[in-house]
Amino acid sequence: MEKIWFLEEVNLFKILCPHYYAEYKKTHKFEVYPKKEFIYFTEESSDKVYLIDKGKVKIGYYTEDGNEVVKAILSKGEIFGEKSILGETRHNDFAQAISPETSICSISVEELQGLMLENRRLSLKIYKFIGIRLKRLERRIELLLFKDARTRLLEFIAELEEDFGKKLANGDVLIKHSFTQKDMASLLGISRPSLNILMNSLKEENFLDFHRNEIILKK
Repeated sequence: MEKIWFLEEVNLFKILCPHYYAEYKKTHKFEVYPKKEFIYFTEESSDKVYLIDKGKVKIGYYTEDGNEVVKAILSKGEIFGEKSILGETRHNDFAQAISPETSICSISVEELQGLMLENRRLSLKIYKFIGIRLKRLERRIELLLFKDARTRLLEFIAELEEDFGKKLANGDVLIKHSFTQKDMASLLGISRPSLNILMNSLKEENFLDFHRNEIILKK
């Protein structure tokens, strides 16, 4: 049961007493991955769920032509490998650390399923999370295949607004996020110069303003 307390750090699992988290963290050894090291590869056995304690993780796959498709870039407090809960026995994507000293906590599927059986609220939250994650990933792949770069960017900004947007007194929406320009370009399947051109175009249209890790949507 101890491992469930780490889940308190994850936004999805804010249902248990927070003071247990510090106590658990002192007694648990986290796995630390250097930048560019793979946490798992495509076709590896899928029997764990992973939680990010520190750093960033890239989830993606390679096409038959050898091109990389980035499905998600996740950071502190997010989970991945969740499809193993649904019965996936081998990964159909890869997970790679993209920041120095990325710290990961892993939980076996068997243990997590046991916790889900004991805690109906936890179980419902996990399945809701998986449904939302799969829907977004399907949408992202559809955008990469069939939509132009501007449309992909606008959809991505809409997701950021939904997740991180805060309305300001003047009606604008402030979005504070953790994505670098390289992260955003990878997710959108475009180059960084192309991303800069698109962002500056939206700025000129007075649709938004942006800084390093902030976007302000003009309303």
